[in-house]
Amino acid sequence: MTTQRDPFAVRGIGLGLAALGRPGYLTLGHGRDFTASASVDELRQRTHAVLDAAWAAGVRYVDAARSYGLAEQFLGEWLAANPGRRAELTIGSKWGYTYTAQWRVAAPVHEVKDHSQATFERQWAETLDALGGPPDVYLVHSLTSDSPALDDRRLLDRLAQLAADGVRVGFSSSGPDQAAVIDRALAMTADAAAPFGAVQATWNLLEPSAGPALARAHDAGWFVVAKEAVANGRLTTRGDVESFLTAALEAGIAPDALALGVVVRQPFVDVALSGATTVDQLLSNLSDAGTDGVVLPDLAEDPVAYWKIRSGLAWT
Repeated sequence: MTTQRDPFAVRGIGLGLAALGRPGYLTLGHGRDFTASASVDELRQRTHAVLDAAWAAGVRYVDAARSYGLAEQFLGEWLAANPGRRAELTIGSKWGYTYTAQWRVAAPVHEVKDHSQATFERQWAETLDALGGPPDVYLVHSLTSDSPALDDRRLLDRLAQLAADGVRVGFSSSGPDQAAVIDRALAMTADAAAPFGAVQATWNLLEPSAGPALARAHDAGWFVVAKEAVANGRLTTRGDVESFLTAALEAGIAPDALALGVVVRQPFVDVALSGATTVDQLLSNLSDAGTDGVVLPDLAEDPVAYWKIRSGLAWT
């Protein structure tokens, strides 16, 4: 008898496609990783190359979203070209943002947020078509305190239907009020008022404020994914957090690998996402030799200040 793989037993580093599925993103130096044209074919080939490298390295979680340009399409094409791999992967995607940049890095608006049921229905169909089947995890993209989703009974009922069909339903969070949003959703789930069982949140050495809430979600049995582990490039050699760069140098560990290593070792984190845009970046992300004995300064910033800096990053 063949034992069915549990997609939620996956642990370690996963691959996020936010910076691969479209020509512009908010990572420091992102524009230097592509040619000036950043054509669809170039990004398709790059995405497939990074996916191949991730697969070879043992990465088994891949994250996409409707708003990540053609990320879902690129992933679906790669899956179709590699039959048999889908059964070994856990795939997450997100709905709620629509990509509007039309492949222009200098677009005034790159994505538009809408958490209505109508957007869910449209984007769920688009996700199925792009991936060639359902993802294992489907998240409301960037659920913040001003989103109407948690008060939309019809939407929550529809998401509950999706969960009943075997998809792990959840949300991603952003902004300085991540913890409050996670705790509110947890309370709703305890009262059977919401279908959530997964959360993807920003947690890194500069912005760890959601940690206690994520621990509560993990203790409740939720699948927890940490995003932006290198703080959009600030915790890499392209960043300017000098005390962190010094600590990494003294430890003999690449800064990006150290930043990801710290995140993936948090007891409440199931998967920490790499946002690599090149094979070399991915391999560096995965090169962590261990954080035991590494002495790190307290790098935590005020959450409001952190998110203000993030919102000021340029799309490149």
